[in-house]
Amino acid sequence: MTPQTRRAPLGLRLLYAVPIIGQIARDIAKDKDSIYYALAIFVTLVVIAVKTWGLVALTMTALMLVPIMFVLFIAITQG
Repeated sequence: MTPQTRRAPLGLRLLYAVPIIGQIARDIAKDKDSIYYALAIFVTLVVIAVKTWGLVALTMTALMLVPIMFVLFIAITQG
């Protein structure tokens, strides 16, 4: 008999299927220290965008992070 492996949940498989984000998500799932590299890359991209496009890039980045902060605040209040 061949051993059966557990399949990943559908949401996780869909996340891994996205070209760039999926590769980063797989790396973070393998090594927990990879998140720090991803954050450093994100901050570097924001700095380069602000140097290129100015305050508009910083505003768009803040606008992009609003849903994440909203979920974070709800998670904090839930305990």
